[in-house]
Amino acid sequence: MIEHAEIAAALPTVDDVRRAGERIAPHVRRTPVLEAEVAGRRVTLKLEHLQLTGTFKIRGALNALLSRPETDQVVTASGGNHGLGVATAARVLGVRATIYVPRTVPPDKERRIAATGATLVRHGRRYAEAEQAARAYAEQNGLRYLHAYDDVDVVAGQGTVGLEIAEQAPGCDTVAVAVGGGGLIAGVSLGVGARAVVGVEPQGCAGLHAAVAAGEPVDSPVDSVAASALGASRIGQVPYATLRTTSLRLALVDDAQIIAATHRLWEDFRLAVEPAGATAFAAWLAGQVPGDNPCVIVCGANADWTLNGGTR
Repeated sequence: MIEHAEIAAALPTVDDVRRAGERIAPHVRRTPVLEAEVAGRRVTLKLEHLQLTGTFKIRGALNALLSRPETDQVVTASGGNHGLGVATAARVLGVRATIYVPRTVPPDKERRIAATGATLVRHGRRYAEAEQAARAYAEQNGLRYLHAYDDVDVVAGQGTVGLEIAEQAPGCDTVAVAVGGGGLIAGVSLGVGARAVVGVEPQGCAGLHAAVAAGEPVDSPVDSVAASALGASRIGQVPYATLRTTSLRLALVDDAQIIAATHRLWEDFRLAVEPAGATAFAAWLAGQVPGDNPCVIVCGANADWTLNGGTR
């Protein structure tokens, strides 16, 4: 468990999440929930992979840009999904966007970012290298840098997923969330109220586990089939400080469990998701999500599912 601590004034609050919900509502989908039974066990799936851009990321990007309407040009770095969210939000709002991605970004994510009309810059092999270059470019040109998860407005925007869960599945007692940099789980923890929250990480990308063990965010390895979406080298300061105010459970799953979960979502529900999108479901399948009526967030679908794309 993460110990309770007094929340800092600079951190997002549930009121920030509510305001974010009102702010972004005209621009996003209210994604559905699916109540199901798998092997005799009840589960509710929050189908956030049906969101515009295929992930929750557009929520935080829109809230951040709408919170500062004077922004006319934005720069960010991304492993793919955040970049697509920022690029799409920028297009919707008439803002110019420059997106730095590592050279290892999956081709389908790179293609989707480029299709928004954003300027795409490939730099380095890992997210951290792309981020360093993007920050330098933003500073040199006096532009706003929008962090993928370590930003109060981004966290509040992602928290609107939790608000929807509380409204759509009021009987839900536990929410399972995949963790990368921590923006989604921090926001959801605010949005779902008193419900228990389980943070699920791949064994090879376990930045939140490392932060809890160290008592602060620290660098950790990035090596997982889900790394393109969950491959932050350390948890964000804002998400970590926010999560310290909650009673949070942690879970780990390996790549084999994640891949099996993607197959199970397809076989049982015909849900085509990327590995990161199935990570929380993998923990539920493994019995690591407690509660009589748990909700699992299916958070992303940006894999190449075309016949020629190599994914079947």
